[in-house]
Amino acid sequence: MASADKASKTEVTTPLKVKVTPMKEVLILGLDERSLSNLAWCATAYRVDRLFWADGYLFCLEPYERSLEYEAEKGVFPLGQVCYARFPKYVKSYEVEKSVQIPIVDVSDMHLYREIARAIKAHDTKNHQREDAPPRG
Repeated sequence: MASADKASKTEVTTPLKVKVTPMKEVLILGLDERSLSNLAWCATAYRVDRLFWADGYLFCLEPYERSLEYEAEKGVFPLGQVCYARFPKYVKSYEVEKSVQIPIVDVSDMHLYREIARAIKAHDTKNHQREDAPPRG
């Protein structure tokens, strides 16, 4: 019994090395604008437990199945799909339908999500500029 006590004390007192390594790159394989109702329903149907909000956009992330392994090996975090909707004002939840709500997390103060929101905004601006452009011909 004494050796078990000694081992547990050794584990507790051994310094733990913590290394913070910033993510080098996020790879978004699919990026689509959706209507708010379709985004919320899709997230609910796929049992996503929350949506994210930053910089006037609501978005849903679908990480690639082996994202963490890939990120650890290559320093790149792949997201299989990101869907978004314009959502100017943050609220804590969205009512998908009667008695079905999905929480919304304000991630605007987190570097990773701010950068994803920046990519969404660039994509969204580019797409809406094309829609507003006069027809060629």
